[in-house]
Amino acid sequence: MERPLRADHKEVPTAIIACGALAREVLQLREKYGWPAEVVGVPVLLHNTPNRIPPAVQRRIREMKARFERVVVVYGDCGTAGGLDEMLAAEGVERVAGPHCYEIYAADAFEPIMTEAPGTFFLTDYLVGSFDHLVLENLGLDRFPELRQDYFGNYTRVVYLVQRDDPALLARAAWAADQLGLPLEVRRVGLGALETRLVELMSRE
Repeated sequence: MERPLRADHKEVPTAIIACGALAREVLQLREKYGWPAEVVGVPVLLHNTPNRIPPAVQRRIREMKARFERVVVVYGDCGTAGGLDEMLAAEGVERVAGPHCYEIYAADAFEPIMTEAPGTFFLTDYLVGSFDHLVLENLGLDRFPELRQDYFGNYTRVVYLVQRDDPALLARAAWAADQLGLPLEVRRVGLGALETRLVELMSRE
């Protein structure tokens, strides 16, 4: 069993089950608002097999219900075709609204970005930092670079949704876009709707 993202094991009333790609920012918000909550991660690589996301989150929920007064989930639908929400309804657990982390971060800017260029590949701080493993290795591009056209031939640009200004991450984002052979655009969105939606969720009784 994976260890909680929080180091101590003090019993607190709320468990926040978060996608690993959002966990850093969720921890940041917990500290900012002083929520008595423990943040528990779900592996990011489940995004490669979306059908496995609902049962993985459900296992976490049932583990946490035995210890906490309340459980909330910070996860997009992420390709589960409604399967995640169906499971959450059966468990009586709420999640932050949103189809995926790109929309959650970009908030109202997401639809205009997609309207500008439907063939947009998105990066976040987490994905920039893990690009080698999550994209190049998992898609086999490190071994078979000729597959780049098969995977990304219909994309027209990379949009980096920036959570925090870090020159090293900006440099890596430029490198990542170059690996895909696509131009890079940078949009500084901060935590976007993740903050407003999670604050609203945590404030509910």
